[in-house]
Amino acid sequence: MYNFLLYFALFLIYSFLGWVIEVICCSKIQKKFVNRGFLIGPYCPIYGTAALIIILLLKKYENDLAALFVMSIVVCSVIEYVTSYIMEKLFKTRWWNYSDKPFNINGRICLSNSFLFGFLGVLLVYFINPFTYSIITKIPNILFVIIFGGLFILFCVDIGISFRIISKIKFTADDMKKDNTEEITRKVKKILSKHSRLQRRLINAFPNLELIRRKIENKKIKK
Repeated sequence: MYNFLLYFALFLIYSFLGWVIEVICCSKIQKKFVNRGFLIGPYCPIYGTAALIIILLLKKYENDLAALFVMSIVVCSVIEYVTSYIMEKLFKTRWWNYSDKPFNINGRICLSNSFLFGFLGVLLVYFINPFTYSIITKIPNILFVIIFGGLFILFCVDIGISFRIISKIKFTADDMKKDNTEEITRKVKKILSKHSRLQRRLINAFPNLELIRRKIENKKIKK
């Protein structure tokens, strides 16, 4: 139990730091505060997942800076690409699109972001994780289990609620009879923006999301 919660604690901390990075970058672009992320809480699991994989699999490269940098790029890029693909297939929605950036792959990942991830991976292994690990392992075991056990339960509840909210985007689009992707996206955003605060937050967090259901169906018809 303790070891599981230890990894969860690291995952949660790095998910939170990823959320902070996303909020700063997106808020700067939109010139207003943007609560970034799929989930309600202040964390972006994609960062936590990438951080754990780097910690567990890439520590052996800590004596080779170049290899660590390159492998961090590979790991984070694969995770971002796979996440984009899975979320698109699950909810028929493209959440981010790097098609306007040079050296992108299907708009899911791009070179500039991948280089940033490589840099963050190096910082994580050399500085951030050793410091974080030393701090959280000083917490008494019982208190540690109570704190992060409770946070784990809240995290699971958050996932359930958030995925239900995200699913409403797909269900709303499915109810429409329109075929134009841009029009569907615009209508869905308009409908959901009038609903609960949590749905409005999701729309604001991903202003460039694009419904792709009709595109897929049209391709099938052409075939």
